[in-house]
Amino acid sequence: MSRARLVLLASGGGRTLENLQQRILRGELDAEIALVVLSRAGIGAAERAARLGLTALVIGKQNQPDPARRERLLQQAVLEARPDWVLLAGWLALFPIPPELEGRVLNVHPALLPEHGGQGCYGHHVHEAVAASGARWSGCTVHFADAAYDRGPILLQTAVQLQPGDGAGQIADRVFAAECAAYPEALGHLLAGRARLQDGRVVWSANPAAG
Repeated sequence: MSRARLVLLASGGGRTLENLQQRILRGELDAEIALVVLSRAGIGAAERAARLGLTALVIGKQNQPDPARRERLLQQAVLEARPDWVLLAGWLALFPIPPELEGRVLNVHPALLPEHGGQGCYGHHVHEAVAASGARWSGCTVHFADAAYDRGPILLQTAVQLQPGDGAGQIADRVFAAECAAYPEALGHLLAGRARLQDGRVVWSANPAAG
């Protein structure tokens, strides 16, 4: 059986991209990254993709200012890569999921959804909100993406205990460490058939061979 084909969408430094590729190279994930789509040129994710030898292209407001054309080109590029799974790796825009890929797009969010989710809740904004709330716990959520920000069915969550006095930076570091384990773990469950999306909810199987 061939390895699963992945398309990653990235808008930032690319640390999630590199983490997933390292897991693949170590044989922890039976997959390959067929394409990386970047929201703009000159970002860290572009440098990391080049260094890792991954095929990458830019589709964003800089080079495609017309929203309708940008959406069409993005969908076309992703579909042409024939992905089994599309992974949002710090992708800041809402990905317009084509019908062919419904239920096959994953996102990792740096908080325990449904808390601190939704439009505008990303990156440092999330961690600043958590710090301001005085919460004792944060974490990350891997979920199936749909037509709204941070709303799709949850596949996996990892909680992280915060320390008194933790600011947004410390929270970000703790949560990202959790993400580095949670995202590949969640993908691994899907690749092995231990989890699947069925009728809008995540179904787990103790015996994947039995379906």
